[in-house]
Amino acid sequence: MATAEQIKSLIRSHFDQDREQFTTIALQVAAHEARKGHSSIAHEIRGLVDKGKFSPVKVLPLHREFSDFILPSSPKERLADIVLNVEMEFRIKRILKEYRQQARLKKYGLSNRRKILLAGPPGTGKTMSATVIAGELNLPLYTVLTDKLVTKFMGETSAKLRQIFDIMRERRGVYLFDEFDAIGAERSRDNDVGEMRRVLNSFLQFLELDDSDSLVIAATNTPKILDQALFRRFDDTMHYSLPSEKEIISLIKNRLGEFMPASLSTKAVANIAKDLSHAEIALACDDAIKEAILADKNRITATQLRAMLEERKEAYGH
Repeated sequence: MATAEQIKSLIRSHFDQDREQFTTIALQVAAHEARKGHSSIAHEIRGLVDKGKFSPVKVLPLHREFSDFILPSSPKERLADIVLNVEMEFRIKRILKEYRQQARLKKYGLSNRRKILLAGPPGTGKTMSATVIAGELNLPLYTVLTDKLVTKFMGETSAKLRQIFDIMRERRGVYLFDEFDAIGAERSRDNDVGEMRRVLNSFLQFLELDDSDSLVIAATNTPKILDQALFRRFDDTMHYSLPSEKEIISLIKNRLGEFMPASLSTKAVANIAKDLSHAEIALACDDAIKEAILADKNRITATQLRAMLEERKEAYGH
């Protein structure tokens, strides 16, 4: 049986919502039982821990009035599924670590990073990063479509924002404000209208007062037009860019998997893929895989991959 200290630690970590500590202690209990020769109990405990790690996220249905601009999902993606440079990977891991150990931070009067701004060109991994964070933390992802959130009726958009922040307190999850430019544009812009200034002021106020356990992630393709006051409200700002040569090669290998050509000059392919985003490269790989499948082949050819990358460059005007 577990020791008294282990039982107390399990209870404490459960009520502190320290998932990582809870898992660590549970595995220590399993090891303790294994040393005593109780192999079946140890195996069962490890099985329960593994099941808890990878159990599907339960997404509670939202009221119908929110279904037009909030899309709930249950991400299964993990860090291994996304290609990032070393700095960006470190910063996402830091968000995950602080969330998992938020109870320890609270003891010192500190809070985990939970309000994140993602900025960069389209297709560079912003939405995927939010998806991975939700998947790693086993939390539901609620994507807020800000372009559909905004209405022409005075006060309605701010009222909807208030409701979203109320939901954050009730339903813990990752809330992604996609296409954030729709409400985050600088208040002094010449083409701005008074109503949008009020919407942005409301968002700033709600964000500052929010003390829920949810993560708030805003994604923008054009950070230069965002109001400067926004940057002070977020705990972290992450700037995304087009993939480097090393990232292009890693992305192609990850995406193609078993369909990877037997012979491929990765440097030459990376040169072709230069100026393409992560999403564009992934789509080119998918197109090549589809051609191989329909041709009853279990691998693509280097020629197919190069052709699909060139096609993407032409389609996007690169």
